[in-house]
Amino acid sequence: MKVNTAPEQNSNLYCPSLTAYQRRETITINIGDIPMGSAYPIRVQSMTTVDTMDTQGSIEEVIRMVDSGCEYVRITAPSVKEAQNLENIRNGLRRSGIHVPLIADIHFTPNAAELAARIVEKVRINPGNYADRKRFEIIDYTDASYAAELERIREKFIPLVKICKEYGTAMRIGTNHGSLSDRILSRYGDTPLGMVESALEFLRICEEFNYFNIALSMKSSNTQVMVEAYRLLVQRLDQEGLKPYPLHLGVTEAGEAEDGRIKSAVGIGTLLEDGLGDTVRVSLTEAPEKEAPVARALIERYTMRTPHDFIEPVESCPINPFQYARRDTVEVYNLGHMNVPRVIADYSQIKVQELSDLKSIGHFFLPVPDKWAMNDQGADFIYSGKNPVPFMLPNGLREILDFEHWRIHSEQPNKFPLFTVNEWLEAESEKVSSSLNFIRGNIHTLNTDFLDNIRSAGNVVLIVQTDNAHAMPELRRFFYKLVEMKIRVPVIIQRKYPVSRPDELTLYAATDIGGLLVDGFGDGTLLMPQFNGFEGHAEKLGYAAGFNSIAFGILQAARTRMSKTEYISCPSCGRTLFDLQETTAMIRKHTEHLKGVKIGIMGCIVNGPGEMADADYGYVGMGKDKIALYRGQEVIKRSVTAAKAVEELIELIREDGRWIEPEEREILV
Repeated sequence: MKVNTAPEQNSNLYCPSLTAYQRRETITINIGDIPMGSAYPIRVQSMTTVDTMDTQGSIEEVIRMVDSGCEYVRITAPSVKEAQNLENIRNGLRRSGIHVPLIADIHFTPNAAELAARIVEKVRINPGNYADRKRFEIIDYTDASYAAELERIREKFIPLVKICKEYGTAMRIGTNHGSLSDRILSRYGDTPLGMVESALEFLRICEEFNYFNIALSMKSSNTQVMVEAYRLLVQRLDQEGLKPYPLHLGVTEAGEAEDGRIKSAVGIGTLLEDGLGDTVRVSLTEAPEKEAPVARALIERYTMRTPHDFIEPVESCPINPFQYARRDTVEVYNLGHMNVPRVIADYSQIKVQELSDLKSIGHFFLPVPDKWAMNDQGADFIYSGKNPVPFMLPNGLREILDFEHWRIHSEQPNKFPLFTVNEWLEAESEKVSSSLNFIRGNIHTLNTDFLDNIRSAGNVVLIVQTDNAHAMPELRRFFYKLVEMKIRVPVIIQRKYPVSRPDELTLYAATDIGGLLVDGFGDGTLLMPQFNGFEGHAEKLGYAAGFNSIAFGILQAARTRMSKTEYISCPSCGRTLFDLQETTAMIRKHTEHLKGVKIGIMGCIVNGPGEMADADYGYVGMGKDKIALYRGQEVIKRSVTAAKAVEELIELIREDGRWIEPEEREILV
């Protein structure tokens, strides 16, 4: 069945449709020879890490980035000298036959922006620190003093607007959650609304001078804030009658490896699902040529998204999409209500034979002292399907069996049944669990009549799945129905993915499940591998470990369950004052056991207290071999030598009573 095109009208509408995939229509902006906007494919970009004054090093890095799929390349220009050297880099690239559009990244220095705008195809400015003040002060602005500050900013910004218009240079007005000015924070707080207003102030000045060659971004390391800010931006553009400018998508300081990919997908993928976004930058603490393939994998999922199966249109969005609130549910056993979302590990295709088989999902049997242990990513439930576990499970783990097989083991208190919808409707009350029953279905089988039937059941948890190519919106439509019907039954989100494409598995699962979690939907996850052909027992256990890690990673990235240390690390650029990849690995080695602690690792003061907005602690480069350590956004120690900085960071955490000694867990590794 083809996609529906029925209009959806609602004051909370922020995209063309909440149920039918459709790119948001935007104006076209010209960036060199590669235009951007809804009339063109979603573009891929990244940013160099080499010192901008290293001309040849920058040229070689740009070439590697272009070869990896970058269509635009951003280069930092923190001062006039770097802005001047952009011309040498540009000329060197042209001599090498590389005509990729270059973007100058500007912070604090309007004169560098004005020079760069005459050289490169695009400039990026951050409203929070371009002509505005950032001293981490709370100021009580009157309307008159606020207007006076706006006029001061206007006078400093207008010259850049005129230069860009004269030279045909594009501009990105890129707000970052962590670098909102004192003025914005004082009036709007540390909110998505403040982020949007910060950009609109600059955008209105551009429109006053009939300059429209602009892209907009709302970046944050907090995926909930990032998604809400982009949605609110689109709504505000429509409400104010401003042009539908293209959107640059990115989760800032996403981190590295699997965690960085998951976090990027939760934020970027959620917006792409709703047709928002015209260029993507994935920010990883890795070599910049590693970023473009991840961005491309996210984007390509939508090239063949239509037609997809029909999803009932939304006439009135039942939630506030601009402010996080978890869906209110009853508590069933240990699911729903105030409980963290649970992780169910799928062992239905794996016959558990030995105690060690549960190591893959974080449960470890210790022969000495003859007891079970569990790490911070120990699964809450194991779905064994038709294959009951033949030994007593540890106290922290419960088992789910298909209904017919559960009946044989129904007397065991830590085993629970999984029903199909028909099995539940046909079951007699004495054949179900008195405390916890799982019922699996999709938006069609879990229909209105069935939902009414289980409305008051205090022992039911639903597992919802979908085969629709437009998966996340169909699952979201189901949650909308529950909200509309005021049904408070907890719901587990189930998704199946082939194990043969690990990168896609990570990105797609993070998008499909993370996109629901950031809207407050979902009381747990069930990721199921699709084994193509035969795999041995050990290999399947390896996949189980991978799926378990991804599930916990998604919950953490969506800020719904913190199970490990979170690292908010910038991807490095020409401003970076130390080896970010090496330093991040070193800090992780010493602190990765600190569950729930957020540590920002920033290469320079630009990406310092601002960009690590919600980190608990910060490690920030402030000069050659000099580190500043932060508690939140307050600098605690300055000019610490790099050799002692990690030790001093640990001591700071210890002073706050948040340090614990690493456990002796060789057997758990």
